[in-house]
Amino acid sequence: MLKYQTKKKISNGNFYPLGATVNPDGVNFAIFSKHAKEVFLLLFNRVEAPPTDSIQLKCFTKNIWHGLVHGLKPGQLYAYKIRGSYDPAHGLRFNENKLLIDPYAKALTGQVSNKDNLLLAYDPKSASRDLTLDPRDNTGLVPKCIVIEDNAFDWQNDQGPNLALDDTIIYEVHVKGFTAHPTAGVKHPGTYLGFIEKIPYLKSLGITAVELLPVHQFVPDDVLLQKKLTNYWGYNTLCYFAPEMSYSTQKSPGCQVNEFKTLVRELHKAGIEVILDVVFNHTCEGNQLGPTLSFRGIDNPSYYCLTGPANEPARYYADYSGCGNSLDASNEVVLRLIMDSLRYWVETMHVDGFRFDLASVLGRSAGNFQDTAAFFEAVAQDPILCRTKLIAEPWDIRTYQLGHFPVDFAEWNGQFRDTVRKFIKGDNGQAEQFCKRIAGSPDIYAGNGKTVHNSLNFITCHDGFTLNDLVSYSQKHNEKNGENNADGSSDNNSWNWGAEGNTADPKIIQLRKQLIKNFCSALFLAAGTPMLLGGDEFCRTQHGNNNAYCQDNAISWFNWELLETNQDIFAFIQKAIHMRKNYRIFRKQHLPYGTIQPPTLSWYTANLNPVDWGRADNHTVCSLVHASEPGSNQMDFFAIFNSDHVVQKVKLPALKSRRHWHRIIDTALNSPDDFVGLKEKGVVIDPPDFYLSNPRSVVLLVSQ
Repeated sequence: MLKYQTKKKISNGNFYPLGATVNPDGVNFAIFSKHAKEVFLLLFNRVEAPPTDSIQLKCFTKNIWHGLVHGLKPGQLYAYKIRGSYDPAHGLRFNENKLLIDPYAKALTGQVSNKDNLLLAYDPKSASRDLTLDPRDNTGLVPKCIVIEDNAFDWQNDQGPNLALDDTIIYEVHVKGFTAHPTAGVKHPGTYLGFIEKIPYLKSLGITAVELLPVHQFVPDDVLLQKKLTNYWGYNTLCYFAPEMSYSTQKSPGCQVNEFKTLVRELHKAGIEVILDVVFNHTCEGNQLGPTLSFRGIDNPSYYCLTGPANEPARYYADYSGCGNSLDASNEVVLRLIMDSLRYWVETMHVDGFRFDLASVLGRSAGNFQDTAAFFEAVAQDPILCRTKLIAEPWDIRTYQLGHFPVDFAEWNGQFRDTVRKFIKGDNGQAEQFCKRIAGSPDIYAGNGKTVHNSLNFITCHDGFTLNDLVSYSQKHNEKNGENNADGSSDNNSWNWGAEGNTADPKIIQLRKQLIKNFCSALFLAAGTPMLLGGDEFCRTQHGNNNAYCQDNAISWFNWELLETNQDIFAFIQKAIHMRKNYRIFRKQHLPYGTIQPPTLSWYTANLNPVDWGRADNHTVCSLVHASEPGSNQMDFFAIFNSDHVVQKVKLPALKSRRHWHRIIDTALNSPDDFVGLKEKGVVIDPPDFYLSNPRSVVLLVSQ
């Protein structure tokens, strides 16, 4: 039985802000719980020790329990226990035996330890086991919250680069995996500080933003731990304000906060923005059989979308995420949590934007997606968030909403990924769709104030094959995930080009590299906002694993030896990025209304005729882009995308007198001839009226 036990001075304090807030007199604590009967704040001196104080918060204002504990300082450890009805059949799951994480905690002492499965549902042999109150105490297994002083950091007048999407080139990367491998050669591998040591590399590559896989404190998956695996990606959030502790040096409790801030500050100094992948669609607590760690034990019916059979109470969790539960973003307390978290990461942690995992869940109201949902309207009117980069993964497991998000959001364009993969691979019937994707997907984004930059273009991302594996494997190879290769997508539009996986055949290796350059050419020549998967620039491989979410090891980590081995690919992508940055025509194309191409862009066949979109066997398309760059004397660019298996004799557009076509890119050539910079004026095409495009190649010519 919980008891009030403390000698500390307690006063009423304030109901706002939520969380633990340091002030001159001590620390103010405030936690929402509409349905609780009693709320106890527990204080700790050490993580493993029992609580030193158990303080009942008796002030209740606007469904928020609060109190000021005098004399406390930053670094204090705390958590909650809450008493209320345990009535799962009606959505209530209060359990005073469970230690609960403050949803607004700014740092935690570590990860959850599920020793002997004590966090799972009680009475595991019962078909209705979640209806049984679990009497086991989990205090020793749950990390403690840490009181953090938000202003205790020297930002050194930090200012974010504040780049427009037009000028943005995104690099998706995992904080730990970037430097965890021994070949990274950093002082603090796998950490925020280790990441800093690779900033000069990122700057030389030319990217303008890093999109970090989840850095919110997460919980390892129980089933994976039993297989000696773990939730490496981190899409299992426990706390939306706390940086993941395991990515810090762990030199002191809470050091992850300042170390993350240091990473942001140093990236900004290099002109690189920070975008966080955030998971507000579900939490780590799973379905009705999952652990009670925070939200479930604080106010289950307020935080989660609950459901049940018709005419019965809502005992179960609506699962739009595929992870057991879904947060109810239409509930005001959840919406407040999300908005407070986003503002905190912008104002206090100085990040520049967010990528919303399974963002369609956030647009659900009464179960259905609406582009006028409360979350979208809240973001649109928020003076802080409306100026940040907002990127949606525009689907969940039950709906696909590409193109239907509000104008404030760029979207991961899955159609760009799928179509470009199919066309470059040589599939029939892809020419028209390919041209639309390269033109910025006007069939998806034209109108309603949107531009090509609402389309976030990508070929690969963390979820699926790496670019190297896309051209090296015809089938997924996820056996090491322990699910008999049943997990991960089987629809990858990949091909191995003659051998499954690694090969010593020089012809296959050459062709694979050529195809990688083709994909990257399409990505960086296309209208829209490009995103490169980290490590693709030097052929990072996961050995055919297209669902490496549980592989916190060399399968997922960056092997930096590949940078030397594949310096030719790195050089090609580096040049492509710098060309895109230096020539506005590749960044400033705008969608027309109701057409498949911008007025500056025309499409042709190899014979320079209009494209017959109905021909399924059309594997070669050419684009003519008219540019008017300052000092460029109105350069034109002519691109040849040849996914055919034979040479194509391509007729070139006639030019004005004294102008010639110069070759900039030909992916069929070896480095450095495959990409000659515009400053070198390329290689003059002679004879001037045609170009022999090699099989499965991309060519870019410029008129000078």
